Amino acid sequence: MLKKDSLIKGTLILAAAALIVRFLGLFQRIPLDYMLGSAGQAAFNSANTIYLLLLTIATGGIPLSISKMISQRYALGRPDEAKRIYQAALMFGAVTGVLLATAMFVFAPAYEKISKVPDSVLSLRAIAPALLLFPIIAMMRGYFQGRQIMSAGGISQIMEQILRLIGGIGLALIVLGWGWGDEYGAAAIAFGSVLGSIGAFGVMMWFWRKLKKQDVTEKARAAAAAPKSPVKSGVALPYRTIYREILATSIPAVVTAMTVQFLYFFDMTLFMRLTNSFYNASAATEVLANYTTKAMGIAGIPPILAIALGASIIPVISSAFSLNNMKEVQRQSSLVMRIVCFTGVPVALLLTVASFSVTGLLFTSPEGSGTVAMLTAGAIFQITMMISNSILYGLNKSKLPMYHTFIGLGLKIVFSLALAPVFGVYGLIIASTICFVVITLLNVRQINKEVSLNILGSKWFAYLAAIAVPALAGWAAEYGVLEWTKAWPDKLSYLLAAAVTSAIVGGFYLLLLAALRVITPEDVRSFPGPLRKGMTLLLKPFYKKAV
Repeated sequence: MLKKDSLIKGTLILAAAALIVRFLGLFQRIPLDYMLGSAGQAAFNSANTIYLLLLTIATGGIPLSISKMISQRYALGRPDEAKRIYQAALMFGAVTGVLLATAMFVFAPAYEKISKVPDSVLSLRAIAPALLLFPIIAMMRGYFQGRQIMSAGGISQIMEQILRLIGGIGLALIVLGWGWGDEYGAAAIAFGSVLGSIGAFGVMMWFWRKLKKQDVTEKARAAAAAPKSPVKSGVALPYRTIYREILATSIPAVVTAMTVQFLYFFDMTLFMRLTNSFYNASAATEVLANYTTKAMGIAGIPPILAIALGASIIPVISSAFSLNNMKEVQRQSSLVMRIVCFTGVPVALLLTVASFSVTGLLFTSPEGSGTVAMLTAGAIFQITMMISNSILYGLNKSKLPMYHTFIGLGLKIVFSLALAPVFGVYGLIIASTICFVVITLLNVRQINKEVSLNILGSKWFAYLAAIAVPALAGWAAEYGVLEWTKAWPDKLSYLLAAAVTSAIVGGFYLLLLAALRVITPEDVRSFPGPLRKGMTLLLKPFYKKAV
């Protein structure tokens, strides 16, 4: 039997799924560095970037709208309207999938000319068929999230990435083994997304059939238990009304959901043009390959929790807001921001501090680790931007983060045009970080007008100390280990340095959170069981009477 998930449980399910998915996605990028040259990597990443942007435009806002609308209908006791909304969304997904897949296939040569990334047409066309199914899959995930059944979307994402990884890399090995070259190898890896879409769709169909049977059974039981009354034939909710409501909420959500993909698309498409005064052609291709393969891959790890929290918090806040339970809205909003501070931010800092060792360990060399460090550090503000967007969306304030996003994207374009010719890839990353910071500040300002966020109160200075001290200690530890193991094989040296840095940063961070009383027994009580036990033991020496 499928059961509803609480915020914490739903977040854990989505976070675990997202963690697996991101790592599998990262491990798809790692072979790129070993199997393909810089031109082949750039070709695949060009196709993958525009594919993800188109997919986000087509689906980024609709699943969020569906999740919100479905949760509201069930909270108000109108399940028939919820099912009608689901049917309308599936139709939308099917139509947009066909249109986007066709457009991507037809206009692939034009995009190659604009981006100046050679040999990318084949990769663009190889990945295009994946757009046929993924809009439908996204609608189904939104429906299940609205029903607070997070496992459906989580498992389908894992299946998608497994088939994408195994299928794409397997096909590439075959193609490269035949001596067809990097152009066909990149296209083979891109085609893995098509295989992933088929697997994800199969998983969602299995969950849909199971939930449908469960709904029929529960409806029959309710009918048998309720006193008999005359049957009333209600008028079905018109599709026109549904689409009007979906578009009213989804257009702002599309804008906010596409922020990160737009930034990557902007950088990927205009990289050669904006940095031609800073790099020569061969250097630009190599830097672009490092940026898109290494930096974007590793920087995608810290926002994992934010993605899970964002998907989980919207239906919870939306349901509480629809019932005018503002105390619950305030509690959940503060809780989710607190979780981000305690978990997402330190992960980003850890990967920033250990970027040299992590890059060298995962890829052929640590070249490009500076790009990895800067992009991962910027992910801290990407996380806060995503969560604050989700909170405003749950508060029926979806237009506000859209306006904030337009401001942030405008600043991204301006600063990229100004900084990229002077600082190269680092100028593009600085511009992206400015975008994240501005959107976050504007979002938090608006949230505080609705409900007073209580994140850390007067403990911000102690929290910053609990972040800065471990970061400095970790940086010194990494440098010392790398110097001490200079004569070792490179991979072994990087492995030890990354492990020691992680242990020091993680250990010091947890210790300082407890010692400086940044985290309290009340915070720990909201954590899941296994994590709660460990944190309780850690807090005992500092809160002897409270734990």
